[in-house]
Amino acid sequence: MSNQIQPIFILPEDTKRTTGKDAQRNNIMAAKAVAETVRTTLGPKGMDKMLVDSLGDVIVSNDGVTILEEMQIEHPAAKMIVEIAKTQEDEIGDGTTTAVVLAGELLSNAEKLLDRNIHPTVITKGYRLAAERVHKILNEICETITADDEDVLKQIAITAMTGKGAENAKEVLAEIIVKAVKEISEDGKVNLDDIKIEKKVGGGIQDSELIRGIVLDKEKVHSGMPSKVEDAKIALLDVAIEIRNTEVEAKISINDPSQLQNFLDQEETMLRKMVEKVVNSGANVVVSQKGIDDVAQYFLAKKNIYAVRRVKNSDMEKLARATGGKIVSNLNELSRDDLGNAGVVEELKIGDEEMTYVRDCVNPKSVTILVKGGSKHVVDEVERAVTDALGDVNAALVDGKVVGGGGSVEVETAKQLREYSNQLSGREQLAVNAFADALEVIPRTLAENAGLDPIDMMTELKSSHESGNKWAGIDVFEGKVVDSWEAGVIEPLKIKTQAVKSASEVTELILRIDDVIAGGNSKRESGMPHGMPPMM
Repeated sequence: MSNQIQPIFILPEDTKRTTGKDAQRNNIMAAKAVAETVRTTLGPKGMDKMLVDSLGDVIVSNDGVTILEEMQIEHPAAKMIVEIAKTQEDEIGDGTTTAVVLAGELLSNAEKLLDRNIHPTVITKGYRLAAERVHKILNEICETITADDEDVLKQIAITAMTGKGAENAKEVLAEIIVKAVKEISEDGKVNLDDIKIEKKVGGGIQDSELIRGIVLDKEKVHSGMPSKVEDAKIALLDVAIEIRNTEVEAKISINDPSQLQNFLDQEETMLRKMVEKVVNSGANVVVSQKGIDDVAQYFLAKKNIYAVRRVKNSDMEKLARATGGKIVSNLNELSRDDLGNAGVVEELKIGDEEMTYVRDCVNPKSVTILVKGGSKHVVDEVERAVTDALGDVNAALVDGKVVGGGGSVEVETAKQLREYSNQLSGREQLAVNAFADALEVIPRTLAENAGLDPIDMMTELKSSHESGNKWAGIDVFEGKVVDSWEAGVIEPLKIKTQAVKSASEVTELILRIDDVIAGGNSKRESGMPHGMPPMM
């Protein structure tokens, strides 16, 4: 009787394991599927996706990262692709679809090389060389701008919003965006957190406005207060105008009704003194992060002081930057020097909500863009478009470098990359050429999404670039090749460099994986060995 060799199990029995080419194919397929999902959203003629979650909430968007985050993707390789979209969003705020589509195409081209038995290490080395070269080419062909080139900055904002929900008011919004960024700029540095985007359903997108100050989603606390205060002196309080409970547990014994009345009178006197401190500082507007007692509200109203309470910490900080005031944590310390200034503080009704406008600040370092639209879904998509445009304008100002859009920069980079590949010997040359082909997925997709013939457009584009027009790109509205720079289709360089960097890095990471070990559930519900029925 021959000895049978027992199999050796080193992993739990419900672990799934995929190795070698199967693992690579599986990962590439998942990543390509993600890229394919958002590919139709690219460009001015891109389509939108409707996402419905388990609660029935609906999001309509063509913003790459929004779509991918809402899709709740499970596959580990696909999650890596979602990560690069998030990085792109955090770094610039735009170009998420570009990064994802490029990663998908790089993997697709790598798959063809794998089929020709080229080792993954060779492909990753070639891709790394190509990515470094692309970075160099992009920095050579870009144009430089300064904060004074307002027209170019507006065109960057318009380019970012074209094809998104905000398109029919892109000129108005571009004007607002450039003004907002320039307003909060300090020594050439911009912190986009200082631009608050407030959304309101009502009116049209064209009614959106820039407020040189802050809009608070709050109403005045007492009907007897004025609805409008001009030449506002604003006290920013991080302290409640109410009687605090004692820190330790205390019991107050009252024996007869007159003592109770004295106790209540004492409370009222304390609140009156608190209000007097506010009045003595010269403030005619109070913004409190904490509560304001009902009695104190009445006293403030009698003194014609406008007050709002329970304002978010982030809004308080923005108010301080907008009005030049200081946030005070002790009422005894409140003085005239701590007050902020604004031209007008008023309560206005938008839709069915009352809101407090703090506007016409002298030199605001924090401003509000009030976005309006006909429905909640429209307003949400306009907000996403404005966020993208703000990121683009900021990226252009920080680097001072911009490039033409419409697929022009990708075709030019691919052309120069192919010239570079001729200097290489060995199989890396194939990978560099595959990288160049992948770059052309952007103009090709732009053409496809606009219903144009991608082969005709690519042929025309390439011939235009061969004759020396580096900004020749696709005008998807006219269906022809134009000079993107002259057409005003301009994007910050950082969108392209970040997208190429992220896409090539994640591609290299996925290509180097040749073994996927997926663990099962760590604990069985019954605690019984596999295959045994649970005990009754």
